[in-house]
Amino acid sequence: MSSVAIPAKTHIVIPARFKSTRLPGKPLLQIHGKPMILWVAEKAQTAHFADDMCIATDDADIAKVCTDAGFDVVMTSPDHASGTDRLAEVAAIKGWADHDIVVNMQGDEPLVPPLLLEQVKALLVADDESVMATLCEPIDDYETFMRPSVVKVVSQQSNDLQRALYFSRAPIPCDRDVVLAEDNQRQPPKNAYRHLGLYAYRVRLLQQFVHWPQTPLEMLESLEQLRVLENGGHIAIAAAACHLPAGVDTQEDLDRLNDMSLADFLNPIGSL
Repeated sequence: MSSVAIPAKTHIVIPARFKSTRLPGKPLLQIHGKPMILWVAEKAQTAHFADDMCIATDDADIAKVCTDAGFDVVMTSPDHASGTDRLAEVAAIKGWADHDIVVNMQGDEPLVPPLLLEQVKALLVADDESVMATLCEPIDDYETFMRPSVVKVVSQQSNDLQRALYFSRAPIPCDRDVVLAEDNQRQPPKNAYRHLGLYAYRVRLLQQFVHWPQTPLEMLESLEQLRVLENGGHIAIAAAACHLPAGVDTQEDLDRLNDMSLADFLNPIGSL
């Protein structure tokens, strides 16, 4: 009797740490009278392409808020070096199959359109040779292009698929002719792209990732996705199908969301 392949399932995981250098206790901070992590979890519930969703945290208070609201919570170690390591622990605890897909939804981005979560998952499904997928969007102003906090990405075209070549905090790619021109207008190159922190992973990659030591470029740039590239893995990438509103990194970001009307917060506008 021939064996029947079990279809891959898709799991959304929302990592939520209490510790934050610039905004301690960030997941529990209030937006329009509700903890931010609950807004994110409710948004994840509208992503109907997924088989299930859970919150991964190392904090008892975050866990209680989420479980009291009826969400599945997985307690994870406080010692993880990266979010990817935390996802790997969740996959191991849950016993997910190595061909399953995990979509990482950031716990500090309550305005993420579910369309982008579905897009990043579909990218990974379409590219059998890639172990990860992510998104990017064009950079159209010079200050953003030069800012180290904005991660840039360059990619290659492989048949009908696009894959990341490198991620950097430096302004890449460099347009030599513009740099050398005397009348430099200080414009980013036409193919400058900002990396968006949305990921889809195959579980087998997560299982490998935790056994790989941090790599030289990863440590230099402080970008964990470089560990995958330095170990020979392919990362599928595409321009985001719609705009990704800014997340919450500072008190000013939190104030901005609370200053929005509830209607605008629930239905942010801004497609590419």
